[in-house]
Amino acid sequence: MDFTFTEEQRAAVEAARAVFADVAPDGVPSPALTPGAVADDFDRPLWAKLAASDLLGLVLAEEHGGAGLDTVALCLVLREAARVLARVPLLEHCATAMAVQAHGSPELAAALLPGAGRGTLVLTAAANGRSGHDPAELAVTARLDGEAWVLEGTQTAVPWAHTADWIAVPAHTGEGESVLALVPRTAEGLALAEQVSTSGERFAELALDGVRVERSHLIDNPEAWERLRQLLTTGTCALALGLGEGVLRMTSQYTSKREQFGFPVATFQAVAVQAADRYIDLRAMEVTLWQAAWRLDAATGGAGGPLPSAGDVAVAKIWASEGVRRVVQTAQHLHGGFGADTDYPLHRYHAWAKQLELQLGPAAAHEEALGDLLAAHPLA
Repeated sequence: MDFTFTEEQRAAVEAARAVFADVAPDGVPSPALTPGAVADDFDRPLWAKLAASDLLGLVLAEEHGGAGLDTVALCLVLREAARVLARVPLLEHCATAMAVQAHGSPELAAALLPGAGRGTLVLTAAANGRSGHDPAELAVTARLDGEAWVLEGTQTAVPWAHTADWIAVPAHTGEGESVLALVPRTAEGLALAEQVSTSGERFAELALDGVRVERSHLIDNPEAWERLRQLLTTGTCALALGLGEGVLRMTSQYTSKREQFGFPVATFQAVAVQAADRYIDLRAMEVTLWQAAWRLDAATGGAGGPLPSAGDVAVAKIWASEGVRRVVQTAQHLHGGFGADTDYPLHRYHAWAKQLELQLGPAAAHEEALGDLLAAHPLA
């Protein structure tokens, strides 16, 4: 089997590295020192650079002005973004665009995707439900009223909602069917209450009170929300991997320079063993991430496996949640008091890591989901 990335995927990585090369992780106020959000908006100049490099249309078909690449390519770019804590809605934007492209009507795709690829239109998704624990599609009801769908309910912790143009909102029809509605941020009946994430970013609680959505802006294929949820989860794993790799690199550089008893602390066995354990965590996070990303793309082409792709996504999220937590904890330990210095970026990585650990469900939630899948699909 050939596990090397394609030429197009490697080109996407090189383009992403060029865009993110000048991004400073401490470019906004520290979340540890800021009572509210670290900024009102995401990094618009960086967003413009991503658009100019055609990275926002990476996963869109050529007919929509995109490059036609896959989930693996998106995860490669997300990994680069997380290494520098890039403050852009790249994951939510691209994942929502992929769901619209795969399951939306031609009218909806034509209305949203060209602008999404150019970066003039920003997409995000509500994936946390009412509390972050209940299934997101159960938090909002959708009923047909004449030529429009009417949405009622609440979604919490929606990233970038205050500055996005369209929000993908999962809902249920009351008949056990999941739907996905694309709602403009300015829709009548939609109210946004400010929330702040663990990483200091501006989130929102969405209250939908009789929000009317055109028929063409609602995707009634139940696979649309499931695909979007899996894309968001897999993308979160890519962010966790990139962040963890950045943290381990910082730790390696610091312990190589910090001396005790006349020797770099990196030469001490206890330090080397802890760093090696975290390296193993990152390699496990990486292999399970690529397995999940590959399965998402393979599933659309009809390729199957002993478990649905949700099983591979769950395994990747289990490793990502546990692994990124262990990496930042070990980094803090090996940095000593210096790791808590707010003039040093490690504490920012710690805050982002905690957000990613819990985002879209901690490890325990995905362990339970994996157990349910194994029970429903016994392995021969």
